[in-house]
Amino acid sequence: MEALRRQLAESPAETVVANHCYGLFELAAVYLSADPPQLAKARLAIDALGLLVDGLGDRLGEATAALRDGLTQLRLGYVQVDQAVRSGSRPGSS
Repeated sequence: MEALRRQLAESPAETVVANHCYGLFELAAVYLSADPPQLAKARLAIDALGLLVDGLGDRLGEATAALRDGLTQLRLGYVQVDQAVRSGSRPGSS
């Protein structure tokens, strides 16, 4: 455990925080793709990711652009899935 703590302490903070952001991204994607979609849970994960990405701006280093793009895609995906659920169709079907 001590070795893990030492490794974490030596890692750049922006890398560690960005990794947590990627975890929130994955969590939101899992909830959106569930059958049926778990919209309230997805929205919480997306909002949490948004608070970090939007709130920290460029402080996430090299991951900033990818996280912004991912957040945009999640937000669009949420709207599409929500509309599909409200219309009674299956998300992703045409």
